[in-house]
Amino acid sequence: MELCGISFRTILHSNPFPPRLSSFSFTSFPLQNSPFQAKPKAFNSLKHPSVSPQIQLFQLALHRQNLCRLTVSASSSSSSSVAADTEIDRLPADLNVIETEEPNSRVKLQVEVPPLVCEDCYKMVVAEFTKQAKVPGFRPGKVPESILVNYVGKKNVQKATVESILRRTLSHAMLKVTGKALQDSIRIVTKFSELEETYSSLGSLRYDVIVDVVPEIKWITENAYKNLKIVVEIDSDIDPHIASEQELRRRHNSTGPMKIVTDRGLQIGDVTVLDISATTIDQDESKIKNIPSAESKGFHFDTDDGDKVLPGFVDSIVGICPGETKSFPLVFPESWRQENLRGIHAQFTVTCRELFYRDLPELNDSIADKLLPGCTTVEQVKEILLQRFLEVEQTAQDQATDNAILDQLSKMVEVDIPQSLFEEQGRQLYGANLLEIQAKVKLTEQQLASLSSPKAVNEYLEHQRDNITKLIKQNLAVGDIYRRENLQFATEDLVNEVENSIAEFKRQKQEYDEERVKDQVQEILEGAKVLEWVKEHAEIQYITR
Repeated sequence: MELCGISFRTILHSNPFPPRLSSFSFTSFPLQNSPFQAKPKAFNSLKHPSVSPQIQLFQLALHRQNLCRLTVSASSSSSSSVAADTEIDRLPADLNVIETEEPNSRVKLQVEVPPLVCEDCYKMVVAEFTKQAKVPGFRPGKVPESILVNYVGKKNVQKATVESILRRTLSHAMLKVTGKALQDSIRIVTKFSELEETYSSLGSLRYDVIVDVVPEIKWITENAYKNLKIVVEIDSDIDPHIASEQELRRRHNSTGPMKIVTDRGLQIGDVTVLDISATTIDQDESKIKNIPSAESKGFHFDTDDGDKVLPGFVDSIVGICPGETKSFPLVFPESWRQENLRGIHAQFTVTCRELFYRDLPELNDSIADKLLPGCTTVEQVKEILLQRFLEVEQTAQDQATDNAILDQLSKMVEVDIPQSLFEEQGRQLYGANLLEIQAKVKLTEQQLASLSSPKAVNEYLEHQRDNITKLIKQNLAVGDIYRRENLQFATEDLVNEVENSIAEFKRQKQEYDEERVKDQVQEILEGAKVLEWVKEHAEIQYITR
């Protein structure tokens, strides 16, 4: 059990979606397909929850006093603020802090607070109680200490003193790990009851702190990321010429009305409404089963989309007339998307309920503007559509290249990932996924509460453990390359992207934190620079799958 059952992660568990990414995921950058997520950051502000039991009478007074300001910095740029804070709250004696490295990029700090510091904290607590207490027969601020302690309760004064010691000394102890401790990962693991007992018997205090630190990244070989050989697989379905022809046909099909077929059976190019059922084929009739995923009532089927259904299906129903039923066998190919149906021999039964044909105008320049507004010839329409799909192909190729590079980088590094970093990255991903769902589907409050529950988040973290780990390793590898190669991006790019992102937040009527937006834009730009550098120094081979 941790101190009073409260840890620094309690806040994180109560809100599984850190605001840094949960609101940020709607932002649209030019690099919106970027695979980069937030990199681990050392903490620059530490918030310690109240660790004592509820001392109702003087809690607000103690908070106002603010016995410690925990502002341990993560970088040299803010180290001056640390010095200022610790100088303001100078301790009457030095702490004894022993640092011990532990697995999973974790450090244990054994903190020993000398009696002189404890006594000073006790005096501050008594002084604050004296100001606030309204003891009958005494004016405020004039209550003798012994009477005050009896009135408030010796146990409550002791609890408040222990809390004061923790609040006041923790920031000093954390100076031991300045620049490497991860924010929101600090936990006092000593039980509060043990702290009370130590203080009561010895007049001093000892407590242990566990903190995750920025993990050290180790390459399998020095400079392993240089001169990479990358093999990029390109999906064969992405053919801009075929895709542009299909798009032209789709646009042409939309220019004419649908009419009912009355005097013939189904032909390629028609649209039909079908009832479909299917069973497995087996010699033993007792083993024949229905295939629910292949069944459909009132299925609207466009024969121009024949390449998207089971091979042989369209050929088997050509000629079918309204009201007619056809039965035919088909085999699900080994490449079928549903694994449980691959290789299955099935008997299909199809009934044609309705049949339509398109009454299309001739495909010539007279309808060019209907095909694509602003065009005057069909040839112009074809050129523009082809150019668009060529750009889509290039974008897909670029994304596949980036993914292949990142995948290889993740395999070339060894990282001891701290749990807090894993959980933060996982929650960011889960939050982004949930927001995407919300953007597409209007969730009820009950559905949202269920999806954002600690149980749902933890199940996601466990299910996506490998993926989250891989992503963290990619991010750390990219950050290490950026530093090693002294890469830079233009300040103007950062300013422009931040402005664009904030404008998008405002358009979406979403709250945002400008500093967090800036941090994330910077990380994306850094990642883009690293990918650009790796591509320039790598040997890249493209193969079609």
